[in-house]
Amino acid sequence: MKYDIAVIGGGPAGIIAAGRAGESGLKVVLIEKNESLGKKLLITGKGRCNITQSRFEGNELADKYGREGRFLLHAFSVFGPKKVVEFFERLKLKTKTERGGRVFPESDRAWDVLKVLTNYLSRGKVAILGGKAVNRIIKKGNRIDSITLENGERILADKYIIATGGKAYPDSGSSGDGLKWAADLGHAVTELKPALVPIKVKEKWPEALQGLTLKNISVDILQDGKKKESRFGELLFAHFGITGPVVLDISSRVGDLLSQKRKIMISLDLKPALDFDTLDKRIQRDFLKFKKKQFKNSLGDLLPRKLIEIIVSLSGINGEKTVNEITKAERQRLVKLLKGLELTPTGLLGFDKAIITSGGVSLKEIDAKTMKSKIIENLYFAGEIINLDGPTGGYNLQICWSTGYLAGESASKS
Repeated sequence: MKYDIAVIGGGPAGIIAAGRAGESGLKVVLIEKNESLGKKLLITGKGRCNITQSRFEGNELADKYGREGRFLLHAFSVFGPKKVVEFFERLKLKTKTERGGRVFPESDRAWDVLKVLTNYLSRGKVAILGGKAVNRIIKKGNRIDSITLENGERILADKYIIATGGKAYPDSGSSGDGLKWAADLGHAVTELKPALVPIKVKEKWPEALQGLTLKNISVDILQDGKKKESRFGELLFAHFGITGPVVLDISSRVGDLLSQKRKIMISLDLKPALDFDTLDKRIQRDFLKFKKKQFKNSLGDLLPRKLIEIIVSLSGINGEKTVNEITKAERQRLVKLLKGLELTPTGLLGFDKAIITSGGVSLKEIDAKTMKSKIIENLYFAGEIINLDGPTGGYNLQICWSTGYLAGESASKS
């Protein structure tokens, strides 16, 4: 079967690349090893699909991706967050913007995002080969000649786009095949690590808090007592340790610091809006209000009920003690605990629990203006397979939309 453009990978980057190429009137095929498209897309944003991030554009947006983010500047200029929202609105998908600039479909259904994208492919007459795994990519000289599927079919095309993702969440089909093909074709692939992933801790008490969410807290990473990273947001306790948006965002940094074999601590400020003295005065007011109660029954206005027993235990203050018997030193010890609840990270969960992959095809070997390989004449890359990743909040899907759209457009024009 002969096509103008063959796209491998039916995730967000592959879909948008194939759709954009199909718009130009070319003969395009989209190959996906799962029976249906967008399996990972359907679970993003807890099934709601955080489409993009609306607060930033251009340089400010690129800065969110760290030192490699500048690579995305051209892609953002072609198809940045504003254009992504306009694109979905044109496809009759209404969107809404929530706290932190997170853009979601108005319906809160990731399925609705996939539905309009599937219609986009149909309008471009893109052929979809679902349940078709690629077995081999055949190269002749510095060009891809053809690809063979596991069932023996052979696909020929003038141009090829690899958008197979990384290794995160393998149940969705992200097995790292595309990265292996890229390496076989001569591309350098940087070290792969799970990113946006929960953190395991040494302490046992988080297990008793499993399922408890703390909102609007500050999380600091300390190495040898010095602050290395800080985030503000939502944290969730789990049987192995901690997760939630704020934890996922710091996970890569924690992993890097742990690899240095030095002492790492995670410090939680449960009341970041109050400095030490203000929080101390707040607790004094609560103690006055509950002066005849036992200490263990005096924190209901300050903390979630599930957390109180843990804080009482960690404070070292006898829970049976009457509040009016608590000394100033004990009270200030409580304040210090609430402003710096410490956890000892021991590692990260693996790719099976990670949202994205850190690492991928080296940016040095991809043309940022086109997403074209600098090694293989008729090859383009898009999405998570590239060595780029960002924080939670729609940033990683934006990589997929921007690079996928640019790859599809560039392959069509060339």
